[in-house]
Amino acid sequence: MADIEERRPRNKATTFLLVLAAAAFVVASALRLLGIDGTRHMVATTALVPYFTAAGVLLGAIALLARRWFVGTVTLLVALVLVAAVAPRAFPDARPIGVGQEVRVMAANLLVGKADAEVLVAAVRDHAVDVLALQELSPAMVVDLERAGLDEVLPHRVFLAEPGASGSGIASRYPLTARDLAGPSTLRQAGALVALPGADLEVVSVHPLPPVTPDGPEPWQRDMAGLPRPDLNGPYRVLAGDFNATLDHVGLRRLLNHGYVDAADQVGAGLDPTWPADAVWPPPVVIDHILVDDRCPVDTFQVVDIPGSDHRAIVSQFVVPAR
Repeated sequence: MADIEERRPRNKATTFLLVLAAAAFVVASALRLLGIDGTRHMVATTALVPYFTAAGVLLGAIALLARRWFVGTVTLLVALVLVAAVAPRAFPDARPIGVGQEVRVMAANLLVGKADAEVLVAAVRDHAVDVLALQELSPAMVVDLERAGLDEVLPHRVFLAEPGASGSGIASRYPLTARDLAGPSTLRQAGALVALPGADLEVVSVHPLPPVTPDGPEPWQRDMAGLPRPDLNGPYRVLAGDFNATLDHVGLRRLLNHGYVDAADQVGAGLDPTWPADAVWPPPVVIDHILVDDRCPVDTFQVVDIPGSDHRAIVSQFVVPAR
């Protein structure tokens, strides 16, 4: 009898800890499942959905092994719903049939102009990039890119260079015409029409203000809402850059619902983290994306390390159908 009485406090403690962990998991999951961005802390939590999805599966299994049937069942059911949303990103989708002009687009956040320009230009050459979307493009970085030979590879450009993190730009193998596609935004988001052989392509260098600033996520939400939807009556469109959002955030999912596909998700690379580069804290997440008009079949996607930047560059090849 004494042994049984001594075990009861440990059993109650185990139950309490499992219930507490399960409650935290369910609340975090609800932000994603109900589409709530909320405060900056909620936005940051949603960015970690792939991590707490795996944690939820593990927690549910532990609860069942500990014979906490209700806690384990509820936790596993919620975790499985998240698995259904997250796991497909690791598997390629069927490529739609389509022929036309093959295009390779790269997006790179330059960390206020601190990225290694020579490595970036070398990556542009190695990956045969046709269009380069740049974020945090400073005037000094423009000079560094010119010295590294970017003009020799991508001679056409629409640059909105500014000190700090506000600047952006687009460089291209093909002629460019500047276009205001993103509308008013906190940071500069360059837009351009690319005159491809046989077709036109509009590109936006995306960089909404981060949602985790002390001012809260409202400017980020406005910037995301201002990004253009695909135009069925106009050129094909691509949004490429640092969205400061994952595939679990409402604003990005809304864009996908309006006619874009995420290039990484299409080829099974949707869980390859892009920020922070070469760091384990905060946990690496996927906030850099190339969103392609869903009429353009996606063939490849890669992440590329650029020394000096806290972001990994991303490259995708897709087909722009002839009109």
